[in-house]
Amino acid sequence: MKPEEFNHIILPLRQELLSRAFGMTGNGEDAEDLVQEAMLRLWKRRDSLDASDNIKALLYTILRNAFYDDRRRQQRHPSVELSEGDTGFEERGVESLDEMALIRNIVEHLPPLQRQLFRMKEIEGYDAGEIMQITGCTADNLRKNLSRARLKIRDTYMKLMKGARDEK
Repeated sequence: MKPEEFNHIILPLRQELLSRAFGMTGNGEDAEDLVQEAMLRLWKRRDSLDASDNIKALLYTILRNAFYDDRRRQQRHPSVELSEGDTGFEERGVESLDEMALIRNIVEHLPPLQRQLFRMKEIEGYDAGEIMQITGCTADNLRKNLSRARLKIRDTYMKLMKGARDEK
């Protein structure tokens, strides 16, 4: 499926998806994040889709699965904040990781939507317009999610570097 065809079929479903996601999450921001996550997942599968597929049903299934995935992730990792006692980083030793590996590791601990948007913008080089077109998110929501991701990366990095300096 071509991007133009994808946008023509999928974007009109956005408001309906947002209503369904709000019913699942009970929160406007979480619903927006969930819809964007579902659209990203469908976008990744666009090459295997055609207009004759029941896209709406597939999108609802993806939305539901994204919701359940997020809930399972929250249960496994109740807090996405990395504390000083977080063994994921300390087991490997901050000193043994070079700076880029450390940042990649921090990015991997971001919530899925923030991680994907950050990768698209900062690593894959998509511009904001392309990301908004692919995900169906608004400029404001994209800006907020990228800002949250960057802030979390910076704060976690500074915490880990401070911890490494304190150990010496």
